[in-house]
Amino acid sequence: MAERDQEFLEFVVKGLVEHPEDVKIVRVVDEMGVLLTLDLNAEDMGKVIGRSGNTAKAIRTLLRVVGMKHNARVNLKINEPEGGMRGSANTGWDGTHEAPATLQMKSVDEAMEDLSKF
Repeated sequence: MAERDQEFLEFVVKGLVEHPEDVKIVRVVDEMGVLLTLDLNAEDMGKVIGRSGNTAKAIRTLLRVVGMKHNARVNLKINEPEGGMRGSANTGWDGTHEAPATLQMKSVDEAMEDLSKF
């Protein structure tokens, strides 16, 4: 596979972040497959993780496709940067991703009606 997975990850991540010079990727191969470990600037974590982790999930899915093409299992680990938001006392984040119980889903028509007010 010759680091094609690492090149792909670097291309995608550097295209997303504000500090591409801080992107560091370490590639380790063992009996379990390939592990890519990603380090980046703390300010760029949100861009790489995405809302509810959707961007990170998409990147992992694409990496698995690249790996399958080369008969390898590829996994991605994203390291928490120094000074990151997780665990910080003043963020107000309690570790849950649950929506408030009062949140009600709207139909597409209702949402479009709300948008037309703007």
